[in-house]
Amino acid sequence: MSQLLPSLAELDQHAEAQPAFAAWRAGYGPFEHAPQTQAAVFRLAHQLVQANLQPDVDSVYRLLSAVDRLGSAGLWLVVHMTYARRVRLDGAPLEAEDFKETPEGHTGGALNMVPAYVGYLGLNALTGSTRGWLMGQGHCVAAIEALNLLTGNLHPEQEQAYADGETGMNRLLQDFYGYHQASDGSPAAPLGSHVNAHTAGGIAEGGYLGFAELQYAHIPLPGETLVAFLSDGAAEEQRGSDWIPRWWRAEDCGLALPVMIANGRRIEQRTQLGTHEGLEGFRQHLAGCGFDPIPFDGRDPAAFVCILWEMEQRLARRVEEKARGILNYPLPIPYGIAETVKGFGFYGAGSNAAHNLPLPANPRLDAESRELFNQHVAPLFVAQEELQAARTLLARNRQGRPLERDNPMALRRPPAPVMPRLSFRDDSCSPMAAVDEFFVELVRANPGLRPRVGNPDELASNRLGGVLRALKHRVIDPENELEAVDGSIITALNEEAVVSACLANQGGLNLVASYEAFCVKMLGAVRQTLIFARLQKEAGRPAGWLGWPLIATSHTWENGKNQQSHQDTTFCEALLGEMNDMVRVLFPADHNSAKALLPSIYQARGQLACLVMPKRERPQFFDQAQAERLARDGAIVVEEYQGDDPLLLIACGSYQLSEMRRAAARLKEAECGYRLVYLQEPGRFRAPRDRWEIEALASDGVAERLFPDRLEMRVLLTHMRPEVARGHLWPILPDARKSSVLGYRNRGGTLDESGMQFANRATWANVLAACARLRNVPRTALLTPDEAAAVAGKGDPEILR
Repeated sequence: MSQLLPSLAELDQHAEAQPAFAAWRAGYGPFEHAPQTQAAVFRLAHQLVQANLQPDVDSVYRLLSAVDRLGSAGLWLVVHMTYARRVRLDGAPLEAEDFKETPEGHTGGALNMVPAYVGYLGLNALTGSTRGWLMGQGHCVAAIEALNLLTGNLHPEQEQAYADGETGMNRLLQDFYGYHQASDGSPAAPLGSHVNAHTAGGIAEGGYLGFAELQYAHIPLPGETLVAFLSDGAAEEQRGSDWIPRWWRAEDCGLALPVMIANGRRIEQRTQLGTHEGLEGFRQHLAGCGFDPIPFDGRDPAAFVCILWEMEQRLARRVEEKARGILNYPLPIPYGIAETVKGFGFYGAGSNAAHNLPLPANPRLDAESRELFNQHVAPLFVAQEELQAARTLLARNRQGRPLERDNPMALRRPPAPVMPRLSFRDDSCSPMAAVDEFFVELVRANPGLRPRVGNPDELASNRLGGVLRALKHRVIDPENELEAVDGSIITALNEEAVVSACLANQGGLNLVASYEAFCVKMLGAVRQTLIFARLQKEAGRPAGWLGWPLIATSHTWENGKNQQSHQDTTFCEALLGEMNDMVRVLFPADHNSAKALLPSIYQARGQLACLVMPKRERPQFFDQAQAERLARDGAIVVEEYQGDDPLLLIACGSYQLSEMRRAAARLKEAECGYRLVYLQEPGRFRAPRDRWEIEALASDGVAERLFPDRLEMRVLLTHMRPEVARGHLWPILPDARKSSVLGYRNRGGTLDESGMQFANRATWANVLAACARLRNVPRTALLTPDEAAAVAGKGDPEILR
C-alpha cells in the first residue's frame, strides 16, 4: 500500500465502514487520538494484515482499544502505588484511612512510562514477537510493575505475592516503598524503587541516568530487537549517546529502537527539551549525529505502537539498502521523541511537583488533596469486566511467543567459550603480553561470541598491539590497516561510553583496558551492572553472561612521569568494596600469573574482574606451577628464611613484590627470619559479609597455611592506599600493634618509579624501617646510617635507588 497517510476524510469513511476503528478513534479515559496518530494506526493495521501478522484490520483496532484500557488502568494503579494502601475495584472514592501515612514515588515519570510500556506490550501482541526493553530512568519502575501485574507478566515470586486479585494488588501498594525487611536485613518484598531482579524482563536498574543511552545499541544480537526508553534529562548530560550511529552495524547488532520520553522536566526545573526551541534544537542535533528523529504524541499508547513499528521498518529498509549498495554506514538510526508533559494523566501534570508527589499534601491528612486524588483517578478507572476482556484479548494475541519477562536479552546465557592453550614464559616481558595473546586466541577460537574491546586510551601504549591488529578500531571511514568499518574495538575518549559497550555485550567476549587513574570514570556504570547481577543471584536467577576483565594498566606506580592526576588507586579500592563473588580484584605480578588467571575470568558467569597490571617489562617471578597455584589460592609463599624473630612480609602488586624481595635480602643478611607471601587476590582473605561471599574466599586451610598465627609481626606493602588495604584485610592483619601497612599515600607529581615509591614511603628501605619498629630495634640494625637518614627524610633519596 502507499506510504502516504490517509486524509481526515478518508479516516471518517474508514470509521463508518469499521466500527472497531470508530470505537478506538473515540479515545478512552485520558487518551485522545490525534488525527496524525489515527492515520498512523490506519496504515499500521493494513501493514500488519499484509504481513500476515493479523487476520484483519478489525483485530488490530480491537487490540488497540484493549491497550487503551490497560494503559488507563496502569495510570490508575501507578497513582495508587504512590498514595494508597488499598484499591477499590468498584471505583468508589477512597477514604482517609485508605491512604498511606507516608506517600512516596517518582509519580510523574512513571505516569509518562505507562503509555510507552503498554505500547511496547501492544506491539509485541500485534506482531507475535517478544522484543526486549531497557529503561534508562529506572525510578519509573511503578509503570512497569503495574502493567506487568495487569497483564500477568510476572516472575514466580511476584505472582505469588501480587497476583491474588484485590488482595495481591493491595499488597503491591503496601510493598511499594514499604521498607519491610527480612530477618537478614534484606528487603522483604519482591519489589523495589527502581528496576530490579524481580522486575519481569528488566536487564538494568537504570539508577544512574545516562548509562542506558550508552549501552542500548550494544545489547541486542542479530535477530533481536530492543526498545530503549530514554530520559530527556540524561540526554542533556550524557553526550556519548550521540555516537551510537558510528558504532551500530547490522552484521553484529540487533535492532535497537531508542525512544526519548520528552516530558520537559527533571526533578525541580524544566529541561532544555521542555521548550519548543530546545526540542527543535535536539532534533537537529540528532540529525547531525546520524539519527533519524521522529517526533510523536507521547501521551497516546497507540502512537508508541505505531512509532516502534515504523522505526523497525525504517531501520530494516536501510539495512536492505546498505546491502544493495545504496547506503553506507553510518545508517540513519530511527530515534523516537515522545512529546508529553511530566505526570500526564493526573493532577499537577507539567509542574515540578509532578516529579514525585503531585498533590498539594498527603490525602490521608488533607481533605482537599483527598478530593483531588479521587477526582483525578476517576477518569482513569477501568471496570473489572472491561479490564479482564482487555487482558484476555492481549493474552490471546500472545500467539505462543515468550512472555516479555523471557525476552532473549533478559535470559542471556551464551555457550561456554573454548579456552585457548596457555603458553608460559621464563623471560622478562610485559604482563600485558599475556592478555594480548590470550584474548586474540580466545576470539579466534569462539567465532560465535561477539567480541567487544573498550578503549579510551591507546591500545598500543597499553601493550595490546595484537588485539589492535586482529580486531581493529570500529570507524566509518578507515584511514589505515588498524581501522575497519566492522572493527570490534570501541574507541572514544569517554571511559563511560567504552566500558558501557562491553557491559552491554552480554552475549559475547569483552575486554577493557585503561589508565588506572581514568578507570575511576567507569565506576558508576560498572557498579550498576554488579549490583543488578548480585540481585539476580539473590533472586535465584543468576546472570548468565560471561565474565571478563577490566584492566587498570599504566597504573599509579608506572605513571610517575605524569602529574598526580594520573596517579590514583581509587578504582581497585572501590571495587574491592563490592561483593567479592561479583568482582575479583587481582594484582598479577608477571606474565605467567596474568596468563594463569584468564581462563577462570572468562569461564565465570555474571562476574567481572579488575586486573591491576604493569605494562612495562617485568621479571618472571613465578613459573607455571606457581602461577596456577596463585590463580587457585589467591596468594603464595615466595620465599622463607628461618632466622631470628621471624616476620611475615606480604607484597600486593608487581613493583611491591620487587621492593619486598630487596628488603627480604637485607633481612637474610641480618639473619632475621621472614616469610614472604605474594598476595594476588586480597578479596579472598577478607571477612565474608554474607553467605554468597563465603564461596568466593580462599579454600579452607589456605589462609592458615599462608599466614600462620606464629608469625605475629607483619608488614604489608600494597599497591593501594594502606588504610584501605588494612580495613579489608584485618583477618590477616589482626593486631594493629604488631603490623605495618605501606602503600600509596596520595603523594606524587612528575616523578619516576623510584621517586613515586620514595614519596609514598613505600620503598624496600621503608619496609625495613617498619620491620625494625616491629622488632623494637634501631633502623640502623637493618639499614646503613645514610639509608636510615634518607628514610627519615634527612638524607639523599638517591641512595635508596
